[in-house]
Amino acid sequence: MSVAGLKKQFYKASQLVSEKVGGAEGTKLDDDFKEMEKKVDVTSKAVAEVLVRTIEYLQPNPASRAKLTMLNTVSKIRGQVKNPGYPQSEGLLGECMVRHGKELGGESNFGDALLDAGESMKRLAEVKDSLDIEVKQNFIDPLQNLCDKDLKEIQHHLKKLEGRRLDFDYKKKRQGKIPDEELRQALEKFEESKEVAETSMQNLLETDIEQVSQLSALVDAQLDYHRQAVQILEELADKLKRRVQEASSRPRREFKPRPWEPFDLGEPEQPNGGFPSAPAPKITASSSFRSADKPARTPSRSMPPLDQPSCKALYDFEPENDGELGFREGDLITLTNQIDENWYEGMLHGQSGFFPLSYVQVLVPLPQ
Repeated sequence: MSVAGLKKQFYKASQLVSEKVGGAEGTKLDDDFKEMEKKVDVTSKAVAEVLVRTIEYLQPNPASRAKLTMLNTVSKIRGQVKNPGYPQSEGLLGECMVRHGKELGGESNFGDALLDAGESMKRLAEVKDSLDIEVKQNFIDPLQNLCDKDLKEIQHHLKKLEGRRLDFDYKKKRQGKIPDEELRQALEKFEESKEVAETSMQNLLETDIEQVSQLSALVDAQLDYHRQAVQILEELADKLKRRVQEASSRPRREFKPRPWEPFDLGEPEQPNGGFPSAPAPKITASSSFRSADKPARTPSRSMPPLDQPSCKALYDFEPENDGELGFREGDLITLTNQIDENWYEGMLHGQSGFFPLSYVQVLVPLPQ
């Protein structure tokens, strides 16, 4: 630094000390300038905090923000153009749902519902990624540029103005000891800096419509995101409601262990205590039933044991849903459970399933 520069720094420091410590008054700027400076200061603080809060809005998790900052730094070092995006919570939730839905399998209502919800969450994450890109390009980047360029330039002009004011006030206080030409040059530089600073602040405040436009772009991006999100969630809600209705329309099946072997009645006892006139045939769930006074049925008609709950089909029943038991008119069905007042569960030809009560005639009722 030259001797003249050192002298100028000394003048400014001396004047600053005399004002702070000694209570000396310096040159006062006009009220309009002070009001303008105050508005610029408020604008600067507003832009800085809005930027921080907007980034938090896009990624609320501070750990994720810190990790992303680190990854972006590494990307710049490696010369990568595209930086990694925020890890969307919707995408993480969607991947979790899809993974467990596949593990449960297609036979599970909950598993199918998890797959539907997981795919919808992954779509929401994609829409959120689009929101991040739009907000960054049309809101964050312009405001960041305002901070890095315009506001920083204004602060530079104001700092320079303050330095020249201190220099001018020091020389003005020592008028007569300092050449008049040097005092005149100090005044001219002070007035020049004031004009430059005033012009830059005025330009910023008069063009604040640009910030309004950027704020509008933020709201438009949010609206577009929420419209798409509502559409995705409405589609998912409709799918889940249909699944609930389909599951509710099917009768509920209660678990009941199946017997290992068919039940054998053996020989029936005689009511008078005598001996049976002929050995009674063994009757099982798979044996054919023949009556002395009725013609033999076809082999397709299986007869349950005499003391087991059973019913006779009055009409043909074609199953429409999984778990239903189909039969033909005249079939004899073993009853295993009553689901509700309209549905039974039974077995026929080794197959178990549900069927409506209105299609059969109960021969031996279920025990109460």
